[in-house]
Amino acid sequence: MEFSSRSFADVVVAAPAGRIDHEASGPFEQALAPLLQRAPAGLILDFAHVDYISSVGLRVLMVAAKKMRAGKGRVAITTLQPIVAEIFAISRFDNVLDVFPSVRAALAAFSAGAVTAFDATQGNPGT
Repeated sequence: MEFSSRSFADVVVAAPAGRIDHEASGPFEQALAPLLQRAPAGLILDFAHVDYISSVGLRVLMVAAKKMRAGKGRVAITTLQPIVAEIFAISRFDNVLDVFPSVRAALAAFSAGAVTAFDATQGNPGT
């Protein structure tokens, strides 16, 4: 699993890639831990390049969401691939976490400053 992140105002967007299975769940949890401290408004996970998530990976998401809620923040998932969307639907995680079709849509729901900062990096004046 690969992992990168960027900050937009008070929101962090993280982009894991690959499989989030039993083997990758530990590194995934370790990669998320410092981001939970850096994202006062929320953490958005762009799953555009995640092709599978196991129950252990879902547990990592649940723990992260609980930690963010304790600090009044949110966790959202974006850009689910069809297989991952099916896993979210079967496990009802699409009812546990906010799911958005794009990073920009999630940023717009989280913070006006974050979507403005994102648009500036995209050369997008906003829509």
